[in-house]
Amino acid sequence: MRTLICGSIAYDTIMVFGDRFKNHILPDQIHILNVAFLVPDMRREFGGCAGNIAYSLKLLGGDPLIMATVGEDYQPYAYRLEKMRLPQDHIQQVKNSFTAQAFITTDLDDNQITAFHPGAMSFSHHNHIADARDVGLGIVAPDGRDGMIQHAREFAEAGIPFVFDPGQGLPMFNGEELLEFIRLADYVAANDYEAKLMQERTGKSVAELSRKVKAFVQTQGANGSLIYVDGKEIKIPSVPPAQIVDPTGCGDAYRAGLLYGISNGLDWEITGRLASLLGSIKISHRGPQNHTFTRDEIGERFSEAFGMTLP
Repeated sequence: MRTLICGSIAYDTIMVFGDRFKNHILPDQIHILNVAFLVPDMRREFGGCAGNIAYSLKLLGGDPLIMATVGEDYQPYAYRLEKMRLPQDHIQQVKNSFTAQAFITTDLDDNQITAFHPGAMSFSHHNHIADARDVGLGIVAPDGRDGMIQHAREFAEAGIPFVFDPGQGLPMFNGEELLEFIRLADYVAANDYEAKLMQERTGKSVAELSRKVKAFVQTQGANGSLIYVDGKEIKIPSVPPAQIVDPTGCGDAYRAGLLYGISNGLDWEITGRLASLLGSIKISHRGPQNHTFTRDEIGERFSEAFGMTLP
């Protein structure tokens, strides 16, 4: 089953400042803030929710199809996707724009100053679900506001089940808009903070929202995750990582596990555990797309972690 992944393609530039911001930002001078940080340690990662989800889903043996908009600086990412044999048929290049990118400066206390440029992501509504063929499942992940709304409606019109994953894009929508997303979607995935914000904006509890979809998945970091389905609450344990290196992209890896489980008809106990395992593997690696594994290795690690066999 082909899985259409609607979301962002982005570059993440991460810089490390070898001191603490608090030593250089004077509280009583915030109104005339003018600082510069020397960052000798810098790296550039391939990111974006669609790219990250597709990366892990491909490693699992899934069949992801990315739908995204990119800028004129896309070529390095295009070469990466080509090496991974990920189709680029529905990645549209927007002239006179940059691919979405984040510039993140981190200090020794792990405080971060981030600047995000949406660039071509703002044109995501130029892509249409109907242009993709042989799709059996989809996901609306963080992307341009208009694109997210349009793609959710088009998935529903096409009768293609999909996951609504608002992520960091959630603040762009009011309560009525979130309720429409949930009405159109078959599944919802959100972390603990996002679920609370969703409740606040819609005026409805997670239990109430979960009754509007087939399943509502709420991740809770090291505390595992909860899957609300058929009026039940399934508790999914977390998997202790080999080491904690970088949480960036853990949620996207988790969602790849969800999509794999749904597309292969796995039950929610197995699906949730697979998603949890992927998040644990990712956090042990720097960047959202540097972890690797084979399908056989995942099966072995799944058995070790849960004492169960991965179908």
